[in-house]
Parts: sequence; C-alpha cells; structure tokens
Amino acid sequence: MSSILTNNSAMVALQTMKTINKSMNATQSQISTGKSVATAKDNAAVWAISKSMESDVQGFKAISDSLNLGSSTISVARQASETVTDLLTQIKGKIVAAQESNVDRGKIQTDVAALKNQIDSVVGAAQFNGLNLVNNASNIDILSSLDRSATGVAASNITVAGQNLSTGSYVANNVFTTVSASLVSGAGDTFVMSMDATGGTDSITIQDGATAWAAGDKISMTIGKQTASYTVTDADLSGTNVTADLVAIGMKNAIDALGITGLTVSYDPATVGTLAVTTGAGTATDPGAASDLTITGQFTNASAGGLGALNAIDVSTLGGAQTALGNIESLLSTSITAAANFGSAQSRIDTQASFVGKLSDALKSGIGAMVDADMEETSARLQALQVQQQLATQSLSMANQQPQNILSLFR
Repeated sequence: MSSILTNNSAMVALQTMKTINKSMNATQSQISTGKSVATAKDNAAVWAISKSMESDVQGFKAISDSLNLGSSTISVARQASETVTDLLTQIKGKIVAAQESNVDRGKIQTDVAALKNQIDSVVGAAQFNGLNLVNNASNIDILSSLDRSATGVAASNITVAGQNLSTGSYVANNVFTTVSASLVSGAGDTFVMSMDATGGTDSITIQDGATAWAAGDKISMTIGKQTASYTVTDADLSGTNVTADLVAIGMKNAIDALGITGLTVSYDPATVGTLAVTTGAGTATDPGAASDLTITGQFTNASAGGLGALNAIDVSTLGGAQTALGNIESLLSTSITAAANFGSAQSRIDTQASFVGKLSDALKSGIGAMVDADMEETSARLQALQVQQQLATQSLSMANQQPQNILSLFR
C-alpha cells in the first residue's frame, strides 16, 4: 500500500542513516583521540580502571625522582667513606713507621695531624642538597614504591642508616695527674695513669655525671698493647642497679679477658663504679706488667664522632705509637663498614629504580591495551561506514521519490 502521509521506506532509510552517522562519529573520535575509550560513557568500567592505573604511573614518576635523588645522596656518602678509608690507611702507614726507633716521630705526627684534618674536610663537604650522611647517625627513608591492595595504596621506603665519621664531639688529652682517675658520663675525657711494676693498688672510678648514660656510650681502655672496651646497653639503663656499677663490671670482665699476667682488676660493690687495679712483677713470657704499666682510657658519647679517637692518636712517643697501632684498626673498621653499608644501600636503590622504570612501562602498556584504538581496524571501519553512508543517502533519496509516483495515478 502506498501513502502520501506515511513513507515507511524513507523512515527505515533515515534510521539506517542515523545509525551509520553515529558509528562514523564514534570512529572519527577514535581516530582523532587515538583511544577507543576516551571518556567514561565509552566504557565506564574500563575507563575507571585505566584512570586508576594512570594515577599510579604518575606516582611512580615521583618515586623515580625520589630514588634518583636518594642514589645521588648515597653516592656522595659512599665516595666520602671510601676516601676516609684511604686516608685512614695512610695514617696507619704513618703509625707503623713510628714504631721504628730511628725515625723523627714529631714529623710523622705532623703528617698524621694533616691527614686527620683532611678527613674532617672530606666529612664536612660530603653533603648533597644539604644532607650529609657521613656526619649523621640518624636513619633516612627514601620513597621506593607504591603498594596497591584491596584496602588502598601505601608508600614503601628504603631505610638507609647514616654513619658518623666525624672526629669531634669529645675533648681529648685531658690528663689526670692523680693516681685515682675518674671517668665521668658525658665528659668524653681521656685519662692516663701509670702504675709501677713493684706492685700496688690504684683505682679507676666510673661515675654518673651531668650527662646521663645512653645506650651506645662506649668506654675503652688500652693497657700496654691491648684494648678492652664496654658499650652501654639498654639493659644497663633499666632496673634498680646503678648504671655506673654495671659499666664497671663490664669493664672488669673485658680487662680480665685480655689475660695480662700480673694485672688484677677487682670490683668493690661497696664503692659505686670503682675498679681496683693491681700490678705485679710479670713473667718472662709476659713482660708487659714487669715495667711501668700505662693505662689509657676514653669515654665516648653515643652521639660522638665515630672517628673521635683520632684526636687521641699521638705518635710523637714510642708508647703513643704503640697505642695508636691498636686503635687505628677499629677506626679503619668503622670507615670500611660505613662505605660497605652505603654501597649496599646504593645498589639496592639503583635496582629499585630500574624496577620502577620497567613497572611504569608495563603499566603504560596495560593501559594502552585497554583504551587505545586499533588504528588499522578503525581505518578500515571508517572506509566501510563511508560507503554505507553513501548507500544510505541514495536509499533515502529513492524513498523520498516514492510519493511522486502516486501523482501518475491521477493523470
């Protein structure tokens, strides 16, 4: 049936053309944006996932910057530690040379002092963006990752321990001339006392001073060519016992462990923090106690420079050179440990930086797979739609001509 009021063929052709035009608009949008999912209305679920992943990628860019900054900071600290180790090695060579009798120890001591000053210069200059890791015992956290879970996103850090390679923070060469030497918490003093080989008892008193004991405080005593030391622990600071007593007992045990013949150390609980030291005549196999015996001691605060004992090194005398030879090893160990720790931390950070870069690339690739348009497919679809549009236009034109045919019936 033909009608001049309702043209069904034209309506069908028009709806077809609208559908084709809608598809063409979507295809042209994909070509212009390069995305098959450019807005939430294209595919709400995929769009939401892609936006979350894009925010993570942006976060990883900041993490990459943080890791690069951290690596540079630690690189400066590592190189400074290695330089300090080289300088301490040179100082050890000077100390070894000072063991010889026929040398000018005064000039050697001048060289040692110059090398010590160079260590101070290196440690002071080893900063990056204002942060000096070799003159700071505090830990620093370097942002290393974003961890996404069902409950949200949390930041992860790489903790790097600072190392204190400074030579300051205590006063060296404070010599007590009395036979009773006091070692006071917080004073950071060095004392020297001599006991003759004919015997006798002298006392060393360890006191609680104005500065409270802290975990990590260390007392060391060099007796002849051997060194005994004790480090204050958290257990020494808790409970009802007097800290000075516990430190004194710890030093007694350390001195006894040296096994020096003719040297007796006893602890008297009636006198707080006091050790009674008695020398004997010694033996042919252990002549260390057979001559005048010199005991040197030093208290170093937990916050003192890790290389603070450098201030006490004096090779201008044979006794000083012999004592320095025992002390330099612990200083070398401190700097070597610091350099090794920084090297390990830098390696870990560099590995994490490489992983973060690869992870960002993988996330970008995943986002692209979800929202990027397949340009080859889109191009082919556009050409097909253009042909369909032309055919739809012709079909609509033909449908619009049908009412004209009805006129011929009235001629």
